[in-house]
Amino acid sequence: MADSCTLRRSFMTLILEESPVLEEIVVKGYEKVLKVTDKKSGLKAIICIHNTSLGPALGGTRIYPYATFDAALNDAMRLAKGMTYKSALAQTGLGGGKSVIIASPAKKTKELLYAFGQAVNLLEGQYICAEDVGCTPEDLKIIREATPYVVGLVHDKSSGNPAPYTAWGTYRGILSVLQKVYGSSSVFDRTVAIQGLGSVGSRLAELLFWEGAKLVLSDIDQEKTANLAKMYGAKAVSPQEILKVECDVLAPCALGGILSADTIPALRCKAVAGCANNQLLSDSDGDALLKRGILYAPDFIINAGGLINVTEELAETGYSPTIARAKTHKLYDELMKIYQMADNNKISTHAAALSLADYRIKYGLGKRNSRVQISHAR
Repeated sequence: MADSCTLRRSFMTLILEESPVLEEIVVKGYEKVLKVTDKKSGLKAIICIHNTSLGPALGGTRIYPYATFDAALNDAMRLAKGMTYKSALAQTGLGGGKSVIIASPAKKTKELLYAFGQAVNLLEGQYICAEDVGCTPEDLKIIREATPYVVGLVHDKSSGNPAPYTAWGTYRGILSVLQKVYGSSSVFDRTVAIQGLGSVGSRLAELLFWEGAKLVLSDIDQEKTANLAKMYGAKAVSPQEILKVECDVLAPCALGGILSADTIPALRCKAVAGCANNQLLSDSDGDALLKRGILYAPDFIINAGGLINVTEELAETGYSPTIARAKTHKLYDELMKIYQMADNNKISTHAAALSLADYRIKYGLGKRNSRVQISHAR
């Protein structure tokens, strides 16, 4: 799941009168990958649907200035595949998808976002988009003007920013690794090193602070790092130092691919439990962590709180924050099952999680049996 994707593809332009233009990129193992362009707005994007065996694809829209189209495509594919596994293990009754808009978040325009919404709408519910890096609830509001297939809106029938739920699920995941490693889930006096202080990472720091954890913080924004370190009595370190800090738990909360053959030998933690997607550069890195005796909370389980929250918008009874909270709370139990499964089979926790997800997908466990209900479209 974490391995870089081989980009063997051919293009088929979808003949559509509407703007924008969608071109299908045929990629083995993926149901639909679309290159999206719109000359008027300057939109260049990719919508990637990996697997819809359990339900329509849902995944965030990432806005990022990728250096090349292939870099954007590879990221979209990795993220979409990760969403398939995340949805299967969280039993949301959804499939895996992701989209990326190739642009600087600072330069996004209303026209660009609206054109992207038009592209999503052309898929007629095959893909449902949400917030991601560079894409805010305010951006989703603009996308919503062109399509109802959006979740995570600031709306009385929607769930808003999913970051608090992702942070809570990550916190629960940290409790699970501490329970497994030390026999106690208490974070009091435990050292947690957080890489990335964005919407989720900063909330996670607050939760840990109030429960008595010792914090080591790092972010590319040095001013933010310094301010939060002062607020929480934490140690601030550079992005280059954070992966080498001695700690009980390393919490990657930035971009993915940070655990690799180059970085794993230098880790000085007992466990890795963070909210970043695709933390392993390759699947084999899960085995490398096992060999080093470092417990890994698979990212596509521990960071599922946001997905669980927005999924509740699709319930027939409408969105319920208390149900979303209860389901997110149970990520602790799901992770404990994975640790036991890994021990029983003498495999990495990453391999155990993939195996369980593949089983659920193959046999349709948790498949959605009712149509998706978009609360804010009613």
